[in-house]
Amino acid sequence: MYKKIVAIIAGGDSSEHDVSMRSAAGIYGWIDKSKFDVYIVEVTSQSWEAHLPDGSKSPVNRHDFSFDISGHTTRPDYAYITIHGTPGEDGILQGYFELLHIPYSTCNVLVEAMTFNKFTLNQYLKGFGVRIAESVLIREGQPYTATQIVDAVGLPCFVKPNGGGSSFGVTKCLTSEDIPGAIDKAFTEWPEVLIESELKGMEIANGAFKTKSGGMCVLPITEVVSHNEFFDYDAKYNGQVEEITPARLSAETTRRVQSLSSKIYDLLGASGIIRMDYIISKQTDTSGKEIDVINLLEINTTPGMTPTSFIPQQVAAAGLDMTDVLTAVIEDKLNVV
Repeated sequence: MYKKIVAIIAGGDSSEHDVSMRSAAGIYGWIDKSKFDVYIVEVTSQSWEAHLPDGSKSPVNRHDFSFDISGHTTRPDYAYITIHGTPGEDGILQGYFELLHIPYSTCNVLVEAMTFNKFTLNQYLKGFGVRIAESVLIREGQPYTATQIVDAVGLPCFVKPNGGGSSFGVTKCLTSEDIPGAIDKAFTEWPEVLIESELKGMEIANGAFKTKSGGMCVLPITEVVSHNEFFDYDAKYNGQVEEITPARLSAETTRRVQSLSSKIYDLLGASGIIRMDYIISKQTDTSGKEIDVINLLEINTTPGMTPTSFIPQQVAAAGLDMTDVLTAVIEDKLNVV
């Protein structure tokens, strides 16, 4: 019986290259080898190489996304994209695979480009009533003053690259004097910088995926308790955080968050597994009752997939199996080609 060939696309040229390779290793371990032949393909601007079982690497022919194994040409039937950052999370690789008619795991070109641009995504979803932080966008060469920024978003504020992830280039600014240096730092990661007002409250993450056969699946919510000033790189990848799944939220707030995640997924026309990050803040209503307010932070369309990442935690908490979930996601696209 012919097994479909799955290429896990990882790497990239951003600061998230190594994180992406770790996600690829996680996905490789979970994919059902009885159904699929699986290869990790490492992509950078300098080289595209398939990692072969014997430890060697085979150059990828970019004209048709094929590579040689023991003298035989192999062309994957499906691309599981797990590059965090460009070119895997911003629509570039998606356009490439569209041209080659190779199905892939993520959202389409438009959705990837929009979700990767944090400012654009936030303004789009704001039009549908999704609550987001006040923000300012600065492009390279654009004049600004710290006073103008503080007037717009207040203090403390967060300065971050408008594209990218894993908290690279992110700074929490407590004073206006902190802002220029933080912007310079963010510019080393991306040519646009986003400055957002601080949202105080509980940080949470919520994964979701949808298939034609199984419909929408919104996973349990993870509560993020960082040991640091905010959920930075060390908190995410070096254990300086407590992650609680399911989150310590009321049943009603849990329902509202999961309902919003489902709504956002459909508003975007998303595909594959995505993760939405929120801040739950407190607000007093007209009767004096304290209520939970759901604020969207950002959306990850190629979320981390190491064994300790949020999505595997949430899949386990839902009583599901990562191998089954990945099979469903892969077969969902293979069946339409």
